[in-house]
Amino acid sequence: MIKKDIFTLSGAKGRGMLMDLTYNDQLKDAPLVIFVHGFKGFKDWGTYNLMANNFVQNGFRFLKFNFSHNGTTPDNPVDFTDLIAFSDNTITMELDDLTAVIDFACNGSAIPRAPYVYLMGHSMGGGISIIKTTEDDRVKKLVTLASISGFRNLWPKQIEEQWHLQGIMYFPNKRTGQQMPVKAALLDDLDRNPARFDIPAKAAAITQPWLIVHGDEDPTVPVGHAKELKKAQPKAELVIIKNTDHVFGASHPYADTALPAALLQVCEKVVDFLKD
Repeated sequence: MIKKDIFTLSGAKGRGMLMDLTYNDQLKDAPLVIFVHGFKGFKDWGTYNLMANNFVQNGFRFLKFNFSHNGTTPDNPVDFTDLIAFSDNTITMELDDLTAVIDFACNGSAIPRAPYVYLMGHSMGGGISIIKTTEDDRVKKLVTLASISGFRNLWPKQIEEQWHLQGIMYFPNKRTGQQMPVKAALLDDLDRNPARFDIPAKAAAITQPWLIVHGDEDPTVPVGHAKELKKAQPKAELVIIKNTDHVFGASHPYADTALPAALLQVCEKVVDFLKD
């Protein structure tokens, strides 16, 4: 039987991170996939619970979590109710959060110990996962979905001077209508850590098996990002899904009980890669 356990873990600056582990109670020691959401994302977005079930049905455990400063809270996990926390977020914080999640999975204190993990990151979460894979040998395989190839690709370079001057920049959330604030601390973090946050350089250094998946009609992170990652690490496997977008046909909210065709194709590719 598929079950889900919910946990709260301390993340950056002591903020709580809500997470859930989906698993088959007959396979409590199954290999563990950790899913890393992207910018303006959260663990229960759209199809992510259906995706978790799909992986469990294929012999895995599936752990997903909300970054400590993603704008949600443990009490409001699907709404951006804490924009102050969102504005404070940095790349370093997300990497620290992900380290805490991997520690949680591998120390065996609350769940059956995972001797290693598979990382699967979407969009900006893909960039975070690429960096973490080079830093943590507990990551056995990496999967990136619609991943960025550089953090500064997320905004026009010319806005950075104004961003520094104002101390804050606002990014529209088309789904909610919110203006999402991001402090210049994010730029400062990037400036202080140019080598650590150089995604193509980190991609070149990855030694673990890596699957890059991207939609050919992605309007948010164009497919050229995937090709740049593949160029940086020729040993990575690149799969381009035809006629699909940044979220592989999904949406939020998502009322259907079956995965969209493109995302189902993604899951099948990833399962085959992880089982190989």
